[in-house]
Amino acid sequence: MKLFMAMLATETNTFSPIPTARAGFADTFLNLDKDASKKAPNLFTEALHVWRRRAEEKGWDVVESIAAFAQPAGLTVQSVWEDYRDMIVNDLKAAGPVDVILIQCHGAMASQECLDCEGELMAKLRELAPDAVVGLELDPHNHMTDRMMTACDLIVNFKEYSHIDATPRAEELFSMAADMVEGRTKPVMAMFDCRMIGFYPTNPGGEGPMRDFVDEMIAAPDKEPGLLHLTLTHGFPWGDVPEVGTRMIAIVDGDAEQATETAARWGRKFWDLRHETRLITPNLSDGLTKAIEHNGAPVVLADMADNAGGGAPSDSTFVLREVLARGLSSVAMAIFYDPNVVRLCADAGVGATLPVRLGGKHGPASGDPIDLDVTVRGHGTDLSQPFGGGEMEFGEAVWLETNGIDIIVNDTRTQCFSPQVFERLGCKLADRKIVVVKSSNHFYAGFVPVAEEIIHCATPGTLTPDATTVPYTRRTGAWWPKDEDPWAAS
Repeated sequence: MKLFMAMLATETNTFSPIPTARAGFADTFLNLDKDASKKAPNLFTEALHVWRRRAEEKGWDVVESIAAFAQPAGLTVQSVWEDYRDMIVNDLKAAGPVDVILIQCHGAMASQECLDCEGELMAKLRELAPDAVVGLELDPHNHMTDRMMTACDLIVNFKEYSHIDATPRAEELFSMAADMVEGRTKPVMAMFDCRMIGFYPTNPGGEGPMRDFVDEMIAAPDKEPGLLHLTLTHGFPWGDVPEVGTRMIAIVDGDAEQATETAARWGRKFWDLRHETRLITPNLSDGLTKAIEHNGAPVVLADMADNAGGGAPSDSTFVLREVLARGLSSVAMAIFYDPNVVRLCADAGVGATLPVRLGGKHGPASGDPIDLDVTVRGHGTDLSQPFGGGEMEFGEAVWLETNGIDIIVNDTRTQCFSPQVFERLGCKLADRKIVVVKSSNHFYAGFVPVAEEIIHCATPGTLTPDATTVPYTRRTGAWWPKDEDPWAAS
């Protein structure tokens, strides 16, 4: 047996002012040596490590292509998309006949001329290897398309949001692919459109209907004869594409009718939970007031709209301006993306006090820059933070302090996953009353152990958590919560 595998991913926010170009990949993760599975894992190479290990345990040959991941931003430059796509396609041509193709993507990648990059890539691979078993692992914030479904035999999404389960999902995908290629099963897939657009944190270790639903999905194959896998596509609300929205996929052994029925039954079950799973978030003023009034410390407040992991610039000043206006202290904030400030402060050195103009560099969604007198309390290079099963780089960074407010600023646009962003620069969170993280939910698992309370806050910026305010132009069909009954409206 011969396995071919690759990774190509980004999450495209079609409303982001930042194009996804070559630097977006080079600054985040780019391995053109075709050996990412032999180096330290991160969120999007965990699967490659699993697949190589499992294949070699079975004595299979492994052909590895490129691994490339760009921090989410706007549309991918067409030539960049085509170059990386063609590298994978050409590597498959050079590999000769293969038995299994496993690809790690995101599922919401769009270029200047292609709104379904994953569908296009998988269709080209399928054309080259019509008899191979083709599997795809995706982030749940994908746009599940008919083209992806047609090109693939197996599609598996991460089930957790935050995405801490890339490895177990990769294990499941490999097992299903091995069973199929070795003749033990004949998987068929079906998809159901839930006609919803939303934001669904699972909060591992927590409680609530979303947590219960995910746990039930994971357990379902052991309880329903013939069912191999269930996977929920959350959808990525900030992608203006026809398929944006929530979908359910069922994979069943050999029975297309059962697959269709199962996808619809579980999709309707999720639809019935729509009011309970809908995330209601306070605005900035109310969220900050709630944090101030809390007796415990620290309280973590998520600046959801400035999440680099959803394509935001990560340099908005709205929360900082409100903190300053209220005269608050004992507040720590991360991560501001401002390379020029990092360079100036690193050059000045730890202990230096200097004026800086922070943030507000990327247009109206970033707010206006803020002039501050800061003291450089810490500095580091080649930094990383833990997330899932690996380390995610966040480059060079400085810890700045102004009037009892601690601010982490870096030169590599990324969201805050872990308290280690602060701690590795010497900023101790136990001493702070409020911690502000520029993230939507990936921070959750990392901060639960240190937070007295977590507040998801609907801050101003690029990623509004209310899908009804997103100016879609391509979404086809009615959807909730914009339409109370999309089934009747359609």
